[in-house]
Order: sequence, then structure tokens, then C-alpha cells
Amino acid sequence: MNPIFLDTVGLVALWNMADQWHAAADLAFAQILARRQPTVTTTFVLLESGNTAARKPFRGKVCQLRTTLEQRNELIVPTDDDWNQAWTDYEQGLAGQAGIVDQVSFQVMRRLGITQAFTNDKHFQAAGFTVLF
Repeated sequence: MNPIFLDTVGLVALWNMADQWHAAADLAFAQILARRQPTVTTTFVLLESGNTAARKPFRGKVCQLRTTLEQRNELIVPTDDDWNQAWTDYEQGLAGQAGIVDQVSFQVMRRLGITQAFTNDKHFQAAGFTVLF
């Protein structure tokens, strides 16, 4: 079964009950769990999520996710090729001028053949991926 890529937008919406996308993220994540779909993310997304959660009550959720993903071998360290291509795409403004962390995510997803992302970030759609809420 093809894994689902976890993006910062989705994770923060899931953890932050005050987020405007919380209900949609909660429903989408429940469906992922019900289907027992594997999930993956990158160290960069985890860092970005940690920065967002640094002064929030859901800070511990980032640490829990890190432990879980590492135990399951689902935390991906981007390669030098991922890094270099992401910077090229970032410089060219591809995928609706997505940020650099998103560009790295796109490279990892393409390399691993991942087509779906737990997010509603329009940049993932612009890059040709399916968003789950």
C-alpha cells in the first residue's frame, strides 16, 4: 500500500483544535488510520512542525510523532539530489511558488512514488499530488 505523506499543514491542523481546518484534518486522519495506511514524512517537515508547535500546547505531539516515525522507519532524510533539485525548483518558482520545505517534500514524494499528502496546501496540488482534505 502506497504511504501517505504527512505535511506540516495537515499535522498542525490535526493537533490544533482551534485551527480552521481541524475538523477536516481530524476526519481525514481517522480515515488513514481506519485503512491502516502507512505514513511518512521528512526530517524537514518534522523540523517545520516543531517550530510551529514550539510555544503551543501540542508541542509534545511533535516529539511523539518523531519517536513513532523513527521506530517504524517512516522518517525520511532527504538526499543531496532531493535538496539540490528542490532549490532549483524553488528558484524557478515552481508549484505556485511553494516554499523550500514543500519543494523538498515534492522531490521525496516523487522519488518514492507517493501520490497523496495529508494536507490541504494548494502547492501540493500545483505540484500534481492529491491532498486529503
